[in-house]
Amino acid sequence: MLTVLLLDDDSISATHTADDLTAEGLKVIKASPFSAVGAIKSAEKVDVAILDPGRNETGASQLIKDLSPVPVLIHAKHASLRTAVDLMKAGAKDYWAKPASIREMLPAIRRCAESKAAVDTTPQAVEAFVGKSKGMRALMSRANKAAQASSTVLIIGETGTGKELVARHIHQSSKRTNKPLISVNCAAIPETLIESELFGYEKGAFTGANAQRVGLIEAADGGTLFLDEIGELPASAQARLLRFIQEGEIRRIGSVESSSVNVRLICATHRNLIELENTDAFRRDLFHRINVLRLELPPLRERGDDIQGLTNWLIRRVASRLEYAEKSLSDEARSALNAHDWPGNVRELEHTIERALVMSEGEEISLEDLSLPITSKRNSAMSAAGIQPVPVITPDTSHTPHEPGAEELSLEDYFQRFVLENQDAMNETELAQKLGISRKCLWERRQRFDLPRKRKRGAA
Repeated sequence: MLTVLLLDDDSISATHTADDLTAEGLKVIKASPFSAVGAIKSAEKVDVAILDPGRNETGASQLIKDLSPVPVLIHAKHASLRTAVDLMKAGAKDYWAKPASIREMLPAIRRCAESKAAVDTTPQAVEAFVGKSKGMRALMSRANKAAQASSTVLIIGETGTGKELVARHIHQSSKRTNKPLISVNCAAIPETLIESELFGYEKGAFTGANAQRVGLIEAADGGTLFLDEIGELPASAQARLLRFIQEGEIRRIGSVESSSVNVRLICATHRNLIELENTDAFRRDLFHRINVLRLELPPLRERGDDIQGLTNWLIRRVASRLEYAEKSLSDEARSALNAHDWPGNVRELEHTIERALVMSEGEEISLEDLSLPITSKRNSAMSAAGIQPVPVITPDTSHTPHEPGAEELSLEDYFQRFVLENQDAMNETELAQKLGISRKCLWERRQRFDLPRKRKRGAA
């Protein structure tokens, strides 16, 4: 259960807000904003604080710093743009004018609580993330050097390798550690909203802009902005981002004035930006601006020395989160983990451990509890370890996947067969819908399995 510290001198407003939060399943602690907040913080496990600063802006800014690392959300009766900007610069995570709906505030409350939980476990997480492999030791050595500078960092690695974890480590090891770290997933924000989210907007700038809004870049002033999946950034936002990097200035949508910001930029992507640059999907000048300090994360399949340490750490972490007892691994299960290719990298390993903890019934996690796909590579590794391999079932290619009697195919084999058999009759959208995936995911899998779509003769 999340615990919210509600700091509001207006007893009527505080009671209404507390009742609404309690109805959503949250624990609420009410207190006066400028009383013994430090004692409450020490005595209670507080996940998020909601503050009405009243007219004491200076005291509110100091209170935000005193409450750190507890994230603070502002719910102000006397709202103004200047106060919002100053408090966001002081470290507040979001700002609403009263009366704001709890339904509107709840996503931000949960998001801030999750971010705090990640910060709380960061030292331990980084320790497990470093591992013993040569590639990871070299990477973290470069990351520590990058943390001492304010230069732009570009982190490249496959999905699930832990790019955000490296970005968080760089921020927390830098001189900006007491300033905000704002993380933005460029692929998760609709193209029509990405510019307004990053740069903010003025009242009346477009339909629905009923009030001024501070952008995420401005909210990160003095701290770090992490742009995950920057390869998904639309062209219009790329141009505006380029000016921010070059001049250190931003201009809200609908404004005629620019404002200076001091933000350290960290970018990450799993895509090949050089190929995107050659197809004009990514600006060449922007690529060279962000490709200053380049860090490449090795995939988990190249980190064999780290799998055992990561597995032990993930068992402790997942068991604690699920409130399950920690369990050991059987020899067969450990050999299977070491032999697996891990296309989903560390994220796939974590999900495998979580599935095994939930499904296992004994005191030990068995090979069956892992539910890993059977491959010849895995069997070879198990044979070398003196463990009886599992027979590999080869699909009968004389049947289609839909015919009775067909052997069960792996997901990879089914995907390739389905695409090859249907791509002449379906377009990409129809193929993706039939497979239950997005067009982007379909494109990525085509690249992985080397299945480019052949253009029809005479097509433009």
